[in-house]
Amino acid sequence: MHLQMTFGPVIDDFMYVAPGTSAQLIKYAVSVEKAKAVLNSEGVLAVPTDTVYGIAGLAQSSTAVRKLYAIKSRDPHKPVAICVANVKDVYKWAQVTIPRSLLEELFPGPVTLIFNRSHLLNPELNPDTSLVGVRIPASVYIRMLCMAVGGPLALTSANVSSAGSTLCVEEFADMWPQLDLVVDAGPLCPLGSSQEEQRKGSTVVDLSVEGCFKILRAGCCLKVTKDVLLQNGLKQC
Repeated sequence: MHLQMTFGPVIDDFMYVAPGTSAQLIKYAVSVEKAKAVLNSEGVLAVPTDTVYGIAGLAQSSTAVRKLYAIKSRDPHKPVAICVANVKDVYKWAQVTIPRSLLEELFPGPVTLIFNRSHLLNPELNPDTSLVGVRIPASVYIRMLCMAVGGPLALTSANVSSAGSTLCVEEFADMWPQLDLVVDAGPLCPLGSSQEEQRKGSTVVDLSVEGCFKILRAGCCLKVTKDVLLQNGLKQC
């Protein structure tokens, strides 16, 4: 079972909110073009994911990465994950230790997989570690955005560090003035799931050592993720 099958449908319409302007309803394509322009100008925006709202900037832009850390008041020594569009993109930015078939079982989905980083990744992104966390959310919008900009996004939750995760844009309204764009997909909690579980964010798994896995954060998809890894012969370490 692919992990994305456990999550709700993609929402067609988004609300575009920019500082100093009134809100207007826009479709995927228009929203992606606006978001692409913001990202390519080294801006930082808020986006929906398959778990919680996130803030993102171009991972290959040191300027955008610094802005992201400043907006979030995040410890500069604490790493952020990258988000890519497709499984094939993972191989460009990380040193994958698992079979592609397993990678395709885990992605897209509410998991962050940690591998050794590729030499192609911006050295100013997470400079204190040789590892990188990779996400492919089960969210068409953010994957379209990654494809549009042609590279990875630095992605972290849309909240000030140590504050709770957010499931609707109103919950991080205090951050809006610092953001270049906010994409509103409405409440993110799918039918049949609890807000408490959803707010846990993605399940984070260290796969940097071949043949074993280590759970770094339980997140909202722990059981399914562990089952998939164990069924594929990996050992928990």
